[in-house]
Amino acid sequence: MKSPVDKQIIKRQRKDKRLKVTVTLFGGLVLFTLVLLIFHLISQAMPLAMSPSLSEVSSPEFNEAQKSQGMSVLSAGDLMEGQPLLARTEDCRVRMLNLNKAETGFASFHDYIRPCDHSTAVVSEKEQHYIVDISGSGQVRVVDVQSIAMTQSPLLTGAEPKALGAGLISFALPEAVWLAQQSWQVYPGERWIVAKVVTDSQTFVRWVNRANPTRIIDFSFSPRAMVLPLPGAALTLTFEKGLLTQQPLDGVANDSLTKESIVWWQSLPKDRTLLTASDNGLLTRWILRNNNGQMTFYPTWTIPFDDYQTPVDVSAHATSDALAILTSASKLVLMNRVTGEVVSATDLEVPRSSLSWYGRRLYLASETGVSIQKVNWLSGVTTWASLFQPQEYEGYQQADTVWQTTSGSDYQETKYSLVPLLIGSLKASVLALMIAIPVAVGAAIYSAYFSEARLRHWLKPALEMLEAVPSVLIGFVAAIWLAPMAERVLFSFGFFLIVVPVILFVAALFQYRIARKFPPVLRRGTELIVLPLLLLALGYVSMQWAPDWIFNLTGVDSLTALSTSSETPIGKTTIVVALALGVAISPTIYSLAEDAISGVPDYLKHASFALGATRLQTLHHVVLKMAMPGILAAIMLGFGRAFGETMIVLMVTGNTPISDWHLLEGLRALTANLAIELPETDVNSVHYQILFFTACILFGFTFVVNTLAELLRQRLRVNARHD
Repeated sequence: MKSPVDKQIIKRQRKDKRLKVTVTLFGGLVLFTLVLLIFHLISQAMPLAMSPSLSEVSSPEFNEAQKSQGMSVLSAGDLMEGQPLLARTEDCRVRMLNLNKAETGFASFHDYIRPCDHSTAVVSEKEQHYIVDISGSGQVRVVDVQSIAMTQSPLLTGAEPKALGAGLISFALPEAVWLAQQSWQVYPGERWIVAKVVTDSQTFVRWVNRANPTRIIDFSFSPRAMVLPLPGAALTLTFEKGLLTQQPLDGVANDSLTKESIVWWQSLPKDRTLLTASDNGLLTRWILRNNNGQMTFYPTWTIPFDDYQTPVDVSAHATSDALAILTSASKLVLMNRVTGEVVSATDLEVPRSSLSWYGRRLYLASETGVSIQKVNWLSGVTTWASLFQPQEYEGYQQADTVWQTTSGSDYQETKYSLVPLLIGSLKASVLALMIAIPVAVGAAIYSAYFSEARLRHWLKPALEMLEAVPSVLIGFVAAIWLAPMAERVLFSFGFFLIVVPVILFVAALFQYRIARKFPPVLRRGTELIVLPLLLLALGYVSMQWAPDWIFNLTGVDSLTALSTSSETPIGKTTIVVALALGVAISPTIYSLAEDAISGVPDYLKHASFALGATRLQTLHHVVLKMAMPGILAAIMLGFGRAFGETMIVLMVTGNTPISDWHLLEGLRALTANLAIELPETDVNSVHYQILFFTACILFGFTFVVNTLAELLRQRLRVNARHD
C-alpha cells in the first residue's frame, strides 16, 4: 500500500505531465499558426515565379451545313461570355453566331444583310468589334456589333437594350479613289475613325471625327510606302526606304531613320505603343513620347524574333503587361510588353490567323473555327526586371522605376516597380534609427549607470510606458500637430532630439559636483531638479535659436528655400515621418538597452574602480563592452519595428512612391502600400499577388534582421567573456 507521501508525489507528477502536455499543445498551435501564415504568404506570391502556359478549354468548329455555305470566320468576341462570333457567308451576309450548349459548335442568331457589291470587314478596338460596310460608290457605314448583339442575342438578356442604329457611324470616301482601290482598311478610335485606301497612284487616308462627322482631314502618301494610321495618337506613320515619318493631324511631319527594314507593324490599344518586325528577325517596341511639345515614337527594346518568324497578330491583356503574339510559324508567344522578355512560346497544332484576349482566355481564330485557350499562371509575365529595374514607359522621358497600379481605364501600362517602396521603407527606417539611437541609448546609459536608484525607479517605468502608446496615436499627433507646423518647429524638434543625449551626458558628469553645493537633505534629489531645468533650457534654445543656427550652417534663408528642389510639401517629407517614427521606436530600444547595461555585474564595476579607473573609463571599457550584445540587439529590433511600421508612415507621409533618397521628398513604405491597396485589389490578380510578394519581403527582411541581431549578440557576448 502506497503511503500518503507517495500518493502526493504521483498526483503532482500527473499534474505536471498534464501541464506539460497542455503547454506543448499550445506551443505547437502557435508554431502551426506561424507555419500556416508563412505558407499562405508564399503560396499567394508563388504564381509570380511560374511560367505562363495554355490549356485548351474548347475548340468549336463550323458544322458541315455551315461549311457548305462557305462560312469563314471574321472575328471572335468573348464567346464564353455570350459575345458573338462574326462570320462571312457566300450570300454576302455577315452572320453572328453563339456557342451551342455543348460548346462544340455554333448556332446563328442574327444576320447582317448587305448587297454583294459592298465590301465588308470586321475591325476591333479595345475588345469592341465593328462591322465596316462600304458601298460600291465609297459610302462607309460602321456599325457597333454590341448594339446589334444586345438586341438580338438570347444570351445577353441582362444587358441594357440599344437601338439598332445606336452604334452607327457613316461617312463617304471620294468615289474616284474608291473605284481605283486595290486594298483598304478602317481603323476605329475613341475620337477619330480612319479609312485607308491603297490605289496605283497613292495611299489615301481620311480622318473623320466621330463626334463631328463633318470634320474631315485627308492625307495622300506614296503607294509604295507602308502607312499606318493611329487614331488614338492622332498620328499617321509611314515607312519607305528606311525613313520613318510621323505625320500629326495638326503639325509638321517628323522624320527619323531606322536601321532595319520594317516588314510588319501593329499598334497596341490606345495607339501609344507600336511593335515592328524587321526583315532580319528583330522585334522592336516603340513608345509615344512628348518631344518638345510634339508626340513622337521612340524605340525602347529590340529582341531577336527569328525563331518565331514573322508576327501575324498581336493582342494585349487589358489589365496587365502581358502580350500575346501569333506568328507565321504557328507559335503563340507570351511576353512582357514593358521589358520585352519572352516568358513562354507554345506550338499550335492548327495554324491560326487572328487572336483576341478577354480576361484569362485567348481566342485563336482560323477559317473554320476558334480555339479557346485558358492562360494559366498569367502572373508569370511579371519578371524580375519589371519589379526591380528601370523601364521605359509610355509618356516618360527616360527609364524610371515607377509604382502605379491604378488608372482610369484599361489597357494602361501597369507599373509594378518595387524600388520606390523599398527606398521609402529604408529611407524612413534608417533616418528614424539615426534619431532614436542617440536618444534611447543615451537615456539608457544615464538611467542605468549614472542616475540614482530612486530616479531610475520612476524614470524607467515612465519611459517604458511610452512603448504602450499605439502607433496610430503617434501618427495622429504627428499628422495633426507636427506636419502643419513643420516649417516652424521641424528643425527645433529635430535639434531637441539630437541634443538630448548631450544634455544627459552633461548632467551625468556634473550632477555630483552640483550636489555638493546643496544641503545634505537635498543632495539625493539633485537630479530631479537639475535634469528638468536642463531639458527646459534645451527646449527654449531649440525653439528660439536652433532654426537660425541651422539655416546659417546650410546657407539658406528658410526651410521653404531649402525645399525648393522638392515637389512634396514640407509636412509630408521624410524628415517629419522619421521624427515621428524615431519617437515611436525609442522606448523599445531604451528598454532593452537599459536592461543590458543594468545587467552588468557590480563586481566588474568595483574591480575597475579598484584598479583606479574613472566612471567614464569604466563605462567605456567595462560596462558598454559587456552590454554591447544587448544594445546591438535592441537597435536591430528597433530597426525591424521601424521597417515594419504601418500607421505612422501611412498617416504622416503623402504616400507618394518616389525613387529618391532626398530627405525633403515624400515616400511610400511597403507597409503603407499594403494597407492602402490590398483591400481594393482583385483577389488572385497580378496586383494582388505582387502585394503578397511585398509581404514576403517584409517578413524575410524582419527574419534576416532578427537572425543577424541574435548571431551578432552571441558573437559579441562570447568575445566579451573571452576578454
